[in-house]
Amino acid sequence: MRLNELRDNDGATKTRTRVGRGIGSGKGKTGGRGVKGQKSRSGVAIKGFEGGQMPLHMRLPKRGFTKPNRASFAEVTLGKLQAAVDAGKLDAKAAITAETLVEAGVIRRAKDGVRVIGGGELKAKLDLTVAGGSKPAIAAIEKAGGKVTLTAAAKSDAE
Repeated sequence: MRLNELRDNDGATKTRTRVGRGIGSGKGKTGGRGVKGQKSRSGVAIKGFEGGQMPLHMRLPKRGFTKPNRASFAEVTLGKLQAAVDAGKLDAKAAITAETLVEAGVIRRAKDGVRVIGGGELKAKLDLTVAGGSKPAIAAIEKAGGKVTLTAAAKSDAE
């Protein structure tokens, strides 16, 4: 086996259909669009249009509300924390904050704070300073001998 002998398995790649290339191709003339009308032309955007009648999505009542300034948290699982400690990216003896998690590559950015959630097992004794966490995750950290300190921002949100 040489580099010049490498190729895909039979049937791994499928050639795309070349539309509008003669009657013999089976997709010639109208190019699979049928005949005449708006949908046979290019640049058609019908989607929710109902011929001038008020569209269904506009007739139905709108419900709910999306808070524009809602806090968005970066979530870290217990398993990810343990994996980072095992890989040597996080020092279990030092205090762990959002900045240390970003530097270690555990999270990409801190957003409005870091939340610790369950998922996976934690064996390392960690001292975390985070914006929040789920009750089972905090219990698991304390069971492993660690400590969780919640920042002031998270406490005011909970009240």
